[in-house]
This record gives sequence, structure tokens and C-alpha cells, in this order.
Amino acid sequence: MTLIHARDSALDSCSFGQDDGVTTIDELLALARTDVDNGRLPACQLAVAKDGELVVFETFGDATNDTRFCVFSCTKPIVASAVWLLLGEGRLALDGKIAEYIPEFATNGKDVVTLEQVLLHTSGFPLAPITPLEGATAEGRAKRFEEWRLDWEPGGRFEYHATSAHYVLIDLIQRIEGRDFREVIEDRVTTPLGLPRLLGLDLDDQDDIADLVVMEPGGLGSDATILAGLTSPEVVRAGVPGGGGVMTAASLALFYQGLLHNPGGIWDADTLGDVTTNVRCVLPEPMFNLAVNRTAGLVLAGDDGKGAMRYGGFGTTNSGGTFGHAGAFMQIGWADPATGISFAYCHNGLYEDMMVDGARGVAMATIAASLDLD
Repeated sequence: MTLIHARDSALDSCSFGQDDGVTTIDELLALARTDVDNGRLPACQLAVAKDGELVVFETFGDATNDTRFCVFSCTKPIVASAVWLLLGEGRLALDGKIAEYIPEFATNGKDVVTLEQVLLHTSGFPLAPITPLEGATAEGRAKRFEEWRLDWEPGGRFEYHATSAHYVLIDLIQRIEGRDFREVIEDRVTTPLGLPRLLGLDLDDQDDIADLVVMEPGGLGSDATILAGLTSPEVVRAGVPGGGGVMTAASLALFYQGLLHNPGGIWDADTLGDVTTNVRCVLPEPMFNLAVNRTAGLVLAGDDGKGAMRYGGFGTTNSGGTFGHAGAFMQIGWADPATGISFAYCHNGLYEDMMVDGARGVAMATIAASLDLD
């Protein structure tokens, strides 16, 4: 089964939408509830926001609205948003070489890598090794940066840097700000948005985190089994910048409202406008040979009708200007400027078959993007 067929099957089974294409909140909640009632997920949580406020926030299964979920790569834009602050202040430049800021990075031909390439996943070291505990310290990152080698010439191709690229970003943040990257993100991004700490939680602040559950184990080497370790206490405290954010769906939806409205001018307006609209990379991704539509930290749905196939967590009804970023097992976070809606969806059931998650995510996002909240 292809992702498109899985998606279409899921949409056909949802029985949502009126003749005018408008969907309702009840339909969105019913679809989310169904996966829990049928035992496909232990718990899930969703939030819809508009005009800077929550419109919907519901949790199903073995969790409450206070439960926080690991959102995997939905973390990436939150980390990137701290980089955008430094870009807007002129303390970083997209064409700046990483080695100019991080001398240890200059080894093994990496001296040519630019910040833009790191943000676009074209920097050539997608599988560079680093553990969460190594990456949590400046010393551990510096040692790994010296060892890393390029797999190809930077800028020549796109390959998703699941964790490696964002360790470079948090090291830049920490060196320029002169303090721990987790504190910078909290003080300069989440607190101004009225949100709690979302990355690098202390051990005494982890009581309400949903355990990750491997639903169909594929063996000890499987991605699901490995990623389930992201909610272990020490890893949560370390704060994996490419995928270890822990939050409610409400926090994620309100983060995207922040990108839509920029309350208090948190980000430089020109910089924020660029990262939410300017596609800088249209190189094909390996799976579907489809233009990735990457900005400097986000994914745009695009106007080619293929937004639901991109790694943004989009549905078939999102406008082309929708920006966001999905997480593993189809955690979802996006904002649609055409409607003012932001949507977040989190769950803790890990499947080996990506088609299961892809179909569910497209169906959820399609309903959310079609809501008439006026």
C-alpha cells in the first residue's frame, strides 16, 4: 500500500465534511477518539487555536489535558525559532560558515558548511553520531563535531538530518548567548509566548509525561524501540534538540499562533516573514522524489497539491502557505495563514509501519484545516 492509498482509505472511512467542504469540531474529536477506542493508540491529544487563543483542547485515552507528549521532530522549529532571533539581531548570518562560530567544526572538510545548509538539511552529515547525553554538554558536542565527516558535498542534495543538524544549532545558540541553550529557548521564546519550558525538563518536572508505547515491535534495532527511549528521564532532561521536546498539544498549537502573530515583536518581522514564506530548498526528498519545500527551519505545504505528502503534517485542505513540521509517527504542528488556524496533534503509540501514522495524520489535518471557526 502506498502512502497515497493509505491516506485515501483513511479519508474515505472518516465520513466527515458537508457538501460545502466544511468540517466540524465534533468530527475532528470523533476521529481522534476512534483510534483510542479501537486500541490503535494508548492516548492522544489535539488542540486547535486561532487569534492567539485555544479553541479546542482535548485528550483521549490514558492521559489528561495536563499530560505532555514527546513530539519528536515537531521540536525542530522551536529550536530554529531561537536561531531566528539571532538572525534578526545580526548575530548570525545564513551564509555564515559554521566553523566561524564553532572552531571544532572545521575538521574533515566541514569548514565550508553554512548555517543555511544546516537549517535546510543539505549540509552533508545526516547520520553523524552523537548521543543525547553527549549532546547535552558543550564538551560532548565539541568532541563529536571534531570527529564528524561529510557524506557528500554540502548543498548538493537533501537528506533529512534527524538529530545531527540541530545539535549544531543549539551549540550556536549557546556560544552566542553565553548560556545554556535550554535556558535561552525558555527565556527568549517560550516564556514570551506564555508557554512553559518545552525542551530539557528537570527530573522533578517529569511526572506528567506520557510513556511511549511500541505497538508493533519490530525487534530491538527498530526505529520505534530506539525512539521510545526519548522519554527516559535523563534523556528528557538532556533535551534532544532534533526530537526531544515534551509538551501538550495546546502548547504546540499556541507556539504556531506565536509565529502567525508575533506578539510583542519577539522576532524581527522581516526574519519571521522569510522563514514562514520563503522556500529555500526544493531539492527532492528520497522517498517520493518530491520537492521538500523547506524554509530556514520549516516546511511549506506548497501550491502543487502535494502538501499532504510533505513532512509538515498537512492535510489535503491546507492552503499552500501553511507552514509547520511533523514529528515521527506523525505528530503534527502547523499554522495556516489563510485561515488563521493552528493545529497540533500528539500521541504515544509507536508503529513500525509509517503508513498507519501517515493515513491518520493526513485525515486529522484535513479535518482541522477545513474547520470554520468564524
